[in-house]
Amino acid sequence: MSTPFAVLGAGSFGTCLAVLAARDHDVTIWARDAEMAEHIQRERRNPRYLTDIALPPNITATADLGEALAGREFVICAIPSHGVRDVMARAGRVMDPEAILVSTVKGIEVDTGLTMDGVLKEVLPEQLHPRLVFLSGPSFAREVALHKPTAVTLACREEGYAIAVQTALSCPWFRCYTHDDVVGALIGGAIKNVVAIAVGICDGLEHGLNARAGLMTRGLREITRLGQALGANPLTFLGLSGMGDLVLTCTGDLSRNRTVGMQIGQGRSLKEIVGSMNQVAEGVRTTYAVCELADRLGVEMPIASGVRAILEGKIAPTEGARILMTRQLRSENE
Repeated sequence: MSTPFAVLGAGSFGTCLAVLAARDHDVTIWARDAEMAEHIQRERRNPRYLTDIALPPNITATADLGEALAGREFVICAIPSHGVRDVMARAGRVMDPEAILVSTVKGIEVDTGLTMDGVLKEVLPEQLHPRLVFLSGPSFAREVALHKPTAVTLACREEGYAIAVQTALSCPWFRCYTHDDVVGALIGGAIKNVVAIAVGICDGLEHGLNARAGLMTRGLREITRLGQALGANPLTFLGLSGMGDLVLTCTGDLSRNRTVGMQIGQGRSLKEIVGSMNQVAEGVRTTYAVCELADRLGVEMPIASGVRAILEGKIAPTEGARILMTRQLRSENE
């Protein structure tokens, strides 16, 4: 039986999830840009993202948030992290209080240091809080849209809502697992973008595969350390939202964050790189938020701190690598 979906955000991931959900359900995409919504509605394609993917007839598009949310039982939030607070505050006033909200946003709010769980709870009615489900894991939008086999996790404190989303979205090429560690899933999904920038810098400097593997492993240790300080289960970081997402984002050629890092390693400025991209690399903003959060909690994160210093132009990429390699020697478990 078809269950109506709304997808807030017409970027790559919002588009691919709209196509996925449209396999069995009617879907409305909300686009901030009215011209984009009109183009999607008229041409059955997104004019900016995944432009070669045809959109099925049971997908409609609108720039009217109220229209997009009317009568929708599932709402997918697929907008950049810096836009979540504003858009979802407005959405919360018109959403069905019985709807289930699925957030795909991987980031930490810069001004507050809050994960998306914290941001959403500040702006949404309390009745919706148990219905927040967070989708995370190794999932490039293009591959999902092309029906490449993909596995993700759905984190929710109330298992029944995660199971409802699992049932609605799972299909032969998109497998959803459920999980109850919301903090762990969100921290893993956010900080892997910072590590991916570091790995990209390493690759841009041509430091080799040994260095890449070392950075990824020690980066996972930093993710786990901060996650535990926030109450996450350390085992979560060995799953899809932790190691799975980290491996993909650090090694995949479709990774925007790795691309930013590679170009920095090759000598381009951050301003030049960001200006040339038509999609957000969440790791740039997340780097600053993560470092401030770690400082506040007294958690040591040398890789993230090094990335921040490089992004701020305080040290050269080569100096960042030297600093990491010449830190005080210690046990691997520290």
